[in-house]
Amino acid sequence: MAALARWCLDRRLAVVLLWLVALLGLSTAALVAGSAYSNDYDIKGTDSSKATALLKEAFPGSAGDSDTIVWHTDKGTVGVASVRERLTGTLDKVAELPGVASVTSPYGTEGAGQISRDGHTAYATVMFDRPSDDLHAGQVQQVVDTARAAADDNTQVALGGGAIALTEGGGGHMSEVVGVAVAAVVLLVAFGSLFAMFMPIVTALVSVGTAYMAVQLLGHLIRVADFAPMLGLLIGLGVGIDYALFIVTRHRRGLKQGLPVREAAEKAVATTGRAVVFAGGTVCVALLGMLILRLSFLNGVAIAASLTVILTVAASVTLLPALLGTIGMKALSRRERRRLVEHGPSPELPTGFAARWSAFVERHPKVLGAVAAVVMLVLALPTTSLHLGASDQGNSAAGTTTRQAYDMLSEGFGPGFNGPLQLVAKSGDAADRAALEQLTAVLARTEGVAAVHMEQPQHGSGPDVIDVVPTTSPQDQATDRLVAHLREDVIPEATEGTSLEVYVGGVTAGYADFASVIVGKLPLFVGSVIGLGCVLLLLAFRSFGIPLKAAVMNIAAVASSFGIVVAIFQWGWGSELLGLGAAGPIEPFLPVIMVSVLFGLSMDYQVFLVSRMYEEWRETRDNRRAVRVGLAETSRVINSAAVIMISVFLAFVLSGDRVIAMFGIGLAAAVALDAFILRTLLVPALMHMLGDWNWWLPRWLERRLPRICIEGPAEPAPAAADEAGSQKALII
Repeated sequence: MAALARWCLDRRLAVVLLWLVALLGLSTAALVAGSAYSNDYDIKGTDSSKATALLKEAFPGSAGDSDTIVWHTDKGTVGVASVRERLTGTLDKVAELPGVASVTSPYGTEGAGQISRDGHTAYATVMFDRPSDDLHAGQVQQVVDTARAAADDNTQVALGGGAIALTEGGGGHMSEVVGVAVAAVVLLVAFGSLFAMFMPIVTALVSVGTAYMAVQLLGHLIRVADFAPMLGLLIGLGVGIDYALFIVTRHRRGLKQGLPVREAAEKAVATTGRAVVFAGGTVCVALLGMLILRLSFLNGVAIAASLTVILTVAASVTLLPALLGTIGMKALSRRERRRLVEHGPSPELPTGFAARWSAFVERHPKVLGAVAAVVMLVLALPTTSLHLGASDQGNSAAGTTTRQAYDMLSEGFGPGFNGPLQLVAKSGDAADRAALEQLTAVLARTEGVAAVHMEQPQHGSGPDVIDVVPTTSPQDQATDRLVAHLREDVIPEATEGTSLEVYVGGVTAGYADFASVIVGKLPLFVGSVIGLGCVLLLLAFRSFGIPLKAAVMNIAAVASSFGIVVAIFQWGWGSELLGLGAAGPIEPFLPVIMVSVLFGLSMDYQVFLVSRMYEEWRETRDNRRAVRVGLAETSRVINSAAVIMISVFLAFVLSGDRVIAMFGIGLAAAVALDAFILRTLLVPALMHMLGDWNWWLPRWLERRLPRICIEGPAEPAPAAADEAGSQKALII
């Protein structure tokens, strides 16, 4: 690492130019290639996957996106002459707009069934000539404007569907701007220097911008979800600014100790830079752990997020030292430079609130530990009611046209209309046909089924498709139970003794299958991630107690943060007030991704805190002193890093995307609990109570384990002796 730092310092201009060329080159390539994201939840071998394969055979021509125009009358029906004439004219105009392939009106013969029983609600189907990912938002906006122009005091008009959602973008990149601005304020307060404040910001922006463009290009090679770039931005900005903060903090301490700029930067990279590589590596390993789930939808997310972290780490140990060498002594504020000239170098001892808090925890470990444990337990309680499922346009903000269309369809045609199930079968002989007819009759009488309709294949042959409209909404757990009931009871009984095979598919069933597979594999994934963390900490700190406490703390952070996510998004506590839409289930992939990210972040804070304690323990064999000194010297940096990360994560609530907002709130809550309750309260309290048992390891195991020491290298300068080890370093 020292050699890398020297190389970057010797070629500062070249390093900066190389990063800028990489950013501009990837941006140009991404602009030319465009995006190719995919949100396919399909899992091979599931019932819904088999149904989807047969549906493509039955309806091969459905290449474009199908959306709806919905209208509702408060007085009179949608069939009165004035409403009929106005909407018919509007639909004719929509049909002539660019990008629209066809419009199916409820007033024509093909639109039978598109008017509600009470006559107050109707909808038309708009078929675009391309999938929503290939449509231009301006074309879709023309459809929205033309259709909504038909509304009056008595008629409400709204539009729903995947293409229509393109017109409901959130705050653009406002979330990133707000997050970076708050981080800049925190850095300015922490450093007191504008130049030092800009170093982490510039490093993170360049690396994350490069990663964002690389992920867009990656979408052309593998399946990458459309939320992956924003998730990468969220993670990259958080960890990128934090990693740079650690290195700049170490560099500034070196300058205060009287080291030349070059030597201070070199030592910062050689010590804290090693720790950053270690921390980033653990985040990447945890993210790539998603690959063991063997779900193609998550593989792209794991690789994209890992790529972002790798580039932020690379920038922290290459671009950052080049920038630090460029600004020289301006990494210190004017007051700090003046004090250095007048009084010379001096050790930076822990004082103020950090020292007082550390002493307070030492005096009251049992009481404070109990309070922290109770807080974490109470926050974790909502997790017991966690319901995994996919959000839809019923979870959009109340003022959006997609939410209004969703609600009007639910009120006019029933809550299950927005998420019908599709039973797909390929019948052969007469016995199969008879069984299929019997199944259709049984479905109509099945509890939880509102309507049953048989579709005809486009070419007169092929699989049979039965549309089943549940009495409950797509996100209702009763709908999941209906899917299971159809698969386990209704269909087997109706097809017994025949060769007929019937698969339950459709978007709602597909989401249910995806969530079921995730839940089934989650214990293996969580166990693997936690186990890996325990092994790394065991090798680093030669102790059973440290990794076991870390495992418990990680589980506590995940459970409590999920409790907050469930309360806000699933229970709806303040979700509408925050502009996050209606309450609904938690995305099925959220637990996997959050566990991956939180594992890496928690390892970072754990290593930073305990490594200083471990160093003091090795020198003094006094556990109380080791815990007190370690907490006093590291808590300020941990808290500053946490405030930055929380600010960045919470800013993504402004993105307008419910999934990204879910990640933002969940990760912000987890980091806040981890930094302010677990690492600076519960962990030191437990370590005080356990005493020397914190560091116990059988001698026979000690001799056989490979050694990974996380400690500060010895400082040759006398003025720096008291400061040795205050920053973490990985020495292999």
